[in-house]
Amino acid sequence: MKFGGTSLADAQRIAGVCKIVGSRSGDEVVVVVSALAGVTDMLFSQAQKISEGKLTEEEIKSFISELFERHRVVARELLSEKDLELVLMELERFSLELEKILIGIRYVGELTPRSTAYVVSFGERLSAPIVSGALNTCGVKSVWFTGYDAGIITDSRYEKASPIWESTMQTVKQRLENLLKDSVPVVTGFISGDTLGRITTLGRGGSDYTAAIVGAAIDAEEVWIWTDVDGIMTTDPRLVSEAQTIPVISYIEAMELAFFGGKVLHPKSIEPAMEKGVPVRVKNTFNPDGPGTLIVKDQEKAREVVKAVSVMTHATLVTISGVGMIGVPGVAAKTFSALAEEKINILMISQGSSEANISIVIESQDLDKAINIVTEKFADRDIVRRVDYNNDVAIIAVIGAGMKGTKGVAARLFTSVSKADVNVLMIAQGSSEVNISCVVEEKDAKKAAQALHHEFITKKA
Repeated sequence: MKFGGTSLADAQRIAGVCKIVGSRSGDEVVVVVSALAGVTDMLFSQAQKISEGKLTEEEIKSFISELFERHRVVARELLSEKDLELVLMELERFSLELEKILIGIRYVGELTPRSTAYVVSFGERLSAPIVSGALNTCGVKSVWFTGYDAGIITDSRYEKASPIWESTMQTVKQRLENLLKDSVPVVTGFISGDTLGRITTLGRGGSDYTAAIVGAAIDAEEVWIWTDVDGIMTTDPRLVSEAQTIPVISYIEAMELAFFGGKVLHPKSIEPAMEKGVPVRVKNTFNPDGPGTLIVKDQEKAREVVKAVSVMTHATLVTISGVGMIGVPGVAAKTFSALAEEKINILMISQGSSEANISIVIESQDLDKAINIVTEKFADRDIVRRVDYNNDVAIIAVIGAGMKGTKGVAARLFTSVSKADVNVLMIAQGSSEVNISCVVEEKDAKKAAQALHHEFITKKA
């Protein structure tokens, strides 16, 4: 069974964490951890298969055995005999609990949002004891917590929960502040809990979000996000070989970049730090001496008009049209409310001045649900005549605070993509002027990204 990582790589990463934390002796440090590589994806995938009756009870037990063994190997590589014994007891306890849950899902034949959150939480619950144990072995006193035990309290949207801010800020500070004087708390990223103590999760990539929440709550000097790249890049290096690390970027630029497809940070991870003015630094675990990227409130007027070019794929352009929409109040509101009720996120919006159509961009996975909702809401064909969609589009966003007040940015964007023989299907710019976003055919996304990166970034280097 392939988990997307190896025990050796896992052990190297955790050893790197211990070295980094050890080098900060004298500082008060909280460590927020993710699951081992590939484990969360595998937990979700197996839970889906089990709910559909595709795995037998024996196959479930085999999966649990392999999962336990991978974590055991990592723990044995890093921990002293004394610390190993305690950690293995935790790992065995969680493995048995997970096995019971998965077998229960098989019998019920249903995977709810609540049970999904519970299952995928085991990735972090298995990794945190190992990291805490490894720190103890290295001579750094440590104790571990789930995000909920550390004080992160959320609403009851189990898979994409939102913190209840006042309660969370107070509780995290109370539970961690005194421990920081003589130990390093290890907190599971991604995991939280609602007001009744039921496990919730902060959405995929939520460990960054956890770190920012904890950092804001304890009034940290900085939040450091350790990843496997040298910082935030000017674009996806798999698409553009000239991609560079961005030395300094503002909160608002980083938020825009994360939302529009930047994989380094969770889209919400900047918000808690921004509220408290806590700088965030993105660094490479395998290159700890590298400067990385510093995210700050404001910076001097940058020479770069555009800091980054972001690409978001797996998107669908939906156009709702009909002459009956002209002059009819509430069509847009009715559409957006209906989609919001079904938790469908709208990535971009555009409406022509004629009011005869509204175009929205959504994630491709939500297409069928969105079509059904819109069709149902506008059963009166005198208002909406057609609902069309293009299922193979990408959003390209050029992002930079330097665009504010700079003339001709949109013209340069259109000219550069036109020269690359790319057709723009839709365009939008927010009033903040920090980004201009356009929609292109997904097959043209790489060409568009290369053209825009060359126009705004490579030529200025």
